[in-house]
Amino acid sequence: MTTQDVVPAAQVMSAADSDLESLTGLRSGKQSFYREYVRSDERMKRAVRAMDSISRVVVRTVEGPRSLLEQVARAVGAHLDAEWTLLGLADGHLPGARPRFVAADGAGTIVPEEDALPAEVRRELGVIRAGHTSPAVHRLGWVWVPIHLEGATIGSIVAKHRLPADPAPGDFSVLRILAGQATVALFTSEQFQLGLTLQRQARRLNDETAAQARDLAARTTQLRRAEQRLRLADQRQLVDEERHRIARELHDTVTQQVLAAGIAVDIASRDAAALGAAAAPVVEQLMRAKDLSQRAVGQLRQAIYALNRSQHDTLRTLPELLEELVRQHDGAIRVHLRVEGDPFPVGEVALHEITRAVGEALFNVFFHAQAGRAVVRLRYLKRSLAVSIADDGVGDPVLLRRHMRLATRVDGDGRHRGLVNIQQRMAELGGTVTIRRARLGGVRLELRLPCPDAEGAGVDDDTTH
Repeated sequence: MTTQDVVPAAQVMSAADSDLESLTGLRSGKQSFYREYVRSDERMKRAVRAMDSISRVVVRTVEGPRSLLEQVARAVGAHLDAEWTLLGLADGHLPGARPRFVAADGAGTIVPEEDALPAEVRRELGVIRAGHTSPAVHRLGWVWVPIHLEGATIGSIVAKHRLPADPAPGDFSVLRILAGQATVALFTSEQFQLGLTLQRQARRLNDETAAQARDLAARTTQLRRAEQRLRLADQRQLVDEERHRIARELHDTVTQQVLAAGIAVDIASRDAAALGAAAAPVVEQLMRAKDLSQRAVGQLRQAIYALNRSQHDTLRTLPELLEELVRQHDGAIRVHLRVEGDPFPVGEVALHEITRAVGEALFNVFFHAQAGRAVVRLRYLKRSLAVSIADDGVGDPVLLRRHMRLATRVDGDGRHRGLVNIQQRMAELGGTVTIRRARLGGVRLELRLPCPDAEGAGVDDDTTH
């Protein structure tokens, strides 16, 4: 071992003291060791209490901003043994955050009313609200710690401490941690209030939207009704024009021809009467023909009058149109109308074609079936519309079906052409025509149209009536 390898004892002791100081924060001197140890122990205890306070503050986060801020104020007061602790926001910052200040006395009791605070505490609160800053420790032991958000000072934590000496840097570290918790609480409160505001606005907008939707629905209903009225008006105009055209044709052609035929029959009856008793059967037949021609002229005039009469707003639905047809034919024979099921709207074309078809069917019953009674039955079914015309005449449904098939295939002399017209009208609408025996004894003609959009309450029933 050389002389350089020997370390003096004083140097060894100096190194040991340095290590001890770095580990404990104490300097090993006989005069000051115990005093430093006591201070270090106090700082350690206060640091542990501070960490415990911070942990209690953190777990209060779930309880809401107010509870968290009150716990921050209590933790600051306990750490500084403060007579009063005040946490406040500067005016103009986080306007939606609540509460704007929290005050706690030396026992940790929260004082919610500003008027209940001592004058010096109210003075410090005014300084905070004005946005002024202050030294960390200033007059009469007041300790100030700013509350920062994104680099700006938005408020402060102020406490009047009762420590034996001013707070050390470690104490301010604890206070800054608590100030950070306060920042989180205040920002959360601001966002919460903003969320409530947005929620109220959303609820108000939702109510306004619902009101507008109701108003729009009402207006839509009004527009649909207006559209329906316009459609009915157009339909009535078309029907009136068609009725007037038919009336003109009946007056200018058919009525004149029937009158001419009646005159010819009258002349023939006079000539036959001059032949004496031998011509009596012929005269009787001619007089019957004259009477029929006069009745035909009367019915034609009645039909012309009905066709020329303006419909205005009286005919709106299929039952009303069929009722009008029944009134026109009732008298020469007894005609009844029956309506079953819940009515649903029928398109203009279908309404027109069904009315024409039923009118032609009643015309056939009157002139060909030798019937005294007829029943028109309108049924609103679930997916279709059925109209039947039944009579108590002498018609044969088998012969009528055969004649209709023949008339459809070849051009004949015009007989049974009315049935073919009815069949063609229904075929164009996607419907069908059936002829069968009626319960009344004569023929039952049924027209059936599919109505896929209808929701009638009736039940499909093919029972012959």
